[in-house]
Amino acid sequence: MASIANPQLEDQASLKPSRADERTVSKLKIRVLGIATQGAGSTDEARLRTMISAFDAEIMPFDRRSKLGMLRAIARKIRSREYDLVVLEGTGIAGGLAVIVGRVTAGVPYIVSTGDAVAPFLRRLSVWSIPFAGVYERALCRLSAGVIGWTPYLVGRALTLGARRAITVPGWAPFPRTREHLETARREIRAKLRIPADAIVFGIAGSLVWNERVRYSYGLELVQAIGNVHRDDVVALIVGDGTGAQRLRELAADRIGKSVFMPGMVPQAAVPDYLAAMDIGSLPQSVDGVGSFRYTTKLSEYVSVGLPVVSGQTPLAYEFAGDWLWRLPGDNPWSAQYLGALTELMESVTHEEIEEKGLHIGRLGQLFDRADQVSRVTSFISELCANLGSQARR
Repeated sequence: MASIANPQLEDQASLKPSRADERTVSKLKIRVLGIATQGAGSTDEARLRTMISAFDAEIMPFDRRSKLGMLRAIARKIRSREYDLVVLEGTGIAGGLAVIVGRVTAGVPYIVSTGDAVAPFLRRLSVWSIPFAGVYERALCRLSAGVIGWTPYLVGRALTLGARRAITVPGWAPFPRTREHLETARREIRAKLRIPADAIVFGIAGSLVWNERVRYSYGLELVQAIGNVHRDDVVALIVGDGTGAQRLRELAADRIGKSVFMPGMVPQAAVPDYLAAMDIGSLPQSVDGVGSFRYTTKLSEYVSVGLPVVSGQTPLAYEFAGDWLWRLPGDNPWSAQYLGALTELMESVTHEEIEEKGLHIGRLGQLFDRADQVSRVTSFISELCANLGSQARR
């Protein structure tokens, strides 16, 4: 795998804020309440904890099994006025309504961090949310003190909807690896799964959640496309579990263990090792109000191991200089046009092409540098709170 030998791959930088940031935080003594609507112990909670690590911060565990109870508990905690600021990671309705109520009734400002365009995402989940979704997203942005968008497109959307301040923080790969570790992991994972050392592996890692409305989950594009491939040196590796996993296995049928490999859920810390066993990462995004605003967390992980990408013609796919990915036509990854193009790529791609793409994707590493992002968030929150304090004194 040429991308593993990419000289751009480096160990993760230190998380220590700059001295300027330390002085600002010390001066303001900002007390922050953090809430991640994805739930306690989630990757979103880990992201939030790291982003606000320079402050006097408390993370309130979020129980997704009792959303109404969490709404009430968060609102009560905010009304205690113990905190200068609330940072909400995720746009789940229970958390969003709670910070809005806290802002209106107790005057406690909040920042919302989002990786999705809220209204289109809610509308995709349920037709019943259509009348409410737009009002909710607009209120969440307009009443916020600021928005942390995972992409510049989400920042622009938030500002258009009324957010006062915004910053782009795309995230980072949580478990960095050295080149030597990745090379070893590639050999070991392939041997464990009985994938030939010289095979070209198209892969994806993530939650395999089945969406009944569009009849799709991550990985479906790989299973369907590879079923039409005549080469015997191209395989699909789908890492993860969820409501779509069994459907994918049923569709793959007797190709499981031959051209389709599905090891199931693996520990989060092991995900980079499985990515190292791949040659091309699938980044399936629809060209619509959901997919066009995303980077997805998978991109930072793919970049961290130097894994080139195949994706649709979303804004992201044109964002960065360099030939670092394959762009496929089609409005979504379950369309016949997209699947046909993916099949053609699987039939024709060479090791030399993969090596060239890998060299280019390694140059995106700075975009996902964790220390840089934490430093920028620290400055953003510090200056935001200083502005709010100045306005309150007038």
